[in-house]
Amino acid sequence: MGTLNNKIIAITGAGRGLGRAFAEAAAAAGAKTVIIAELVEDLGCETAAALTDRGHDAPFVQVDLGDVDSVAAMGKTLVDRYGHLDGLVNNGAIATDIGGKTFEEIDIDTWDRVMAVNVRGAWLAIRALAPLLRKAPDGARIVNIASDTALWGAPRLLHYVSSKGAIIAMTRSLSRELGPDNIAVNAVAPGLTLVEATESVPQERKDLYVSGRSMQREQHADDVVGAVMYLLSDGAAFVTGQVLPVNGGFVFN
Repeated sequence: MGTLNNKIIAITGAGRGLGRAFAEAAAAAGAKTVIIAELVEDLGCETAAALTDRGHDAPFVQVDLGDVDSVAAMGKTLVDRYGHLDGLVNNGAIATDIGGKTFEEIDIDTWDRVMAVNVRGAWLAIRALAPLLRKAPDGARIVNIASDTALWGAPRLLHYVSSKGAIIAMTRSLSRELGPDNIAVNAVAPGLTLVEATESVPQERKDLYVSGRSMQREQHADDVVGAVMYLLSDGAAFVTGQVLPVNGGFVFN
């Protein structure tokens, strides 16, 4: 028996990397439907097709988290299609090719884009899907994907670090607003994970992570999956407002 049996789970940024790993794990855990919400059509369709070929219900819904109308359209599509939603993984974010600049070197357009997608987009997704989450028969779960960079203050990455710090603050505030609706809101803060989005990270930074961890090895998507699946499950029904670092002991919370 899977831990997500018969549940309907939506995952943003599910076309690749951590998002795809979460989608595959949710399907394997027995989810009735895994909604692949992704900006890049080819990636979203590929993930959806891979899961469908294995016998899972995995519809693709295109969404640009940086576009207010696009997120609203995603919400309408899902509201029209489903009676409720059991879980949302807010994973979609900008993380590729934005590091390495000091706070003085970051350009305004990049800062605004990171905030629009990583912070406003996460809020918009929750706002758009809240009507469905409130109707979950056994209570719903929201898992926001933060980052341990916001816990240790990674340098030369201020826009991303600030956006993930906002996700942590948002998680805590929303847990109080949505608690009366029987919706648990938590965050997972991964360390530097070897996925497509981190391919451009300098080797020096990757080595820093490995050497600084209690468990001194590289981190992979599978290392993060278990925490997210737990927080989506009924076993975490009374866990809310929490931030769970998953980084092999690089930083403690």
